Amino acid sequence: MTINIEEIEIRELQDTDIEAVSAIEAASFSMPWSPNDFRDLLSRNYCYYLVAIVDGEVAGCAGLTDICNEGNIDNVVVAEKFRGQGIATALLKELISRGESRGINAFTLEVRVSNEAAIHVYENLGFVSEGIRPRFYEKPIEDAMIMWRR
Repeated sequence: MTINIEEIEIRELQDTDIEAVSAIEAASFSMPWSPNDFRDLLSRNYCYYLVAIVDGEVAGCAGLTDICNEGNIDNVVVAEKFRGQGIATALLKELISRGESRGINAFTLEVRVSNEAAIHVYENLGFVSEGIRPRFYEKPIEDAMIMWRR
């Protein structure tokens, strides 16, 4: 499936999106967030989550936590059938733009050191590696690269 970036609708995460986002999480990560984890985020005014919609289907999700005007990007996930189409980039660009309009002046995230595709996306958006968190991830145990966009 090839999509044009214009075909992607990006909007705030809603309660009706949670089951789809949770299913994408479960298919993508060894330690996925639960539906209740996502529901909890909706009640926190310092958390900001977006979804990408393609042809009426939830294709991905990205979100951050605002900690003293620094945006910790907690989660970026795209359904397998939509990967490689620019959805993660579109989500992150919109997340950063909306974060900046809320007063966030720096963004950070952790990524598995083996996740070259994600690292490439983040680098193209201006993130740079500033360190390693040893054994940060479980299942399997792996180091995390700490990346910042300031």
